[in-house]
Amino acid sequence: MTTIDAVQADITRFPAAAIVNAANSSLLGGGGVDGAIHRAAGPQLLEACRALGGAATGEAKMTDAFGIATAQKVIHAVGPVYRSYSPERAAQLLADCYRNSLDLAAALDSIAFAAISTGVYGYPIREAAQVAVTTIRGWLAEHPDTALRRVTLVAHSASDLEILAAAVMA
Repeated sequence: MTTIDAVQADITRFPAAAIVNAANSSLLGGGGVDGAIHRAAGPQLLEACRALGGAATGEAKMTDAFGIATAQKVIHAVGPVYRSYSPERAAQLLADCYRNSLDLAAALDSIAFAAISTGVYGYPIREAAQVAVTTIRGWLAEHPDTALRRVTLVAHSASDLEILAAAVMA
């Protein structure tokens, strides 16, 4: 059985087979969690991401974790800029990020998600948490044979943790 939980932690130090980066479409690093993951992983991550040729909103692509000792893989998911879409379309694209990331991690034992699109991309955290948990639960129900045993939502702040934990418990 797979567990879903929420924790407050530094995702660059969180022990999971794969960590999910809230990436921009270039995949070449940026601010927030994206910049932190690129800094922690080192220049090899930038080179690996260059070779991927970017990604569209809703897509996810995987690289090695390089200098991040607590993870084997980094999954780069490009979330929607909330104000650029209708709320319904933004929710579909955000759900795609979670589904595509889970597809890439299906053979691993654990995955940890940053709160995709909730920083500078402006997705309201409560709505994003609901999309994340609903999508993860749906994906797990559709993939009963997955190797994943732990799915963790990693909050940057105590207030985000409260919201993510409430969504997991609902």
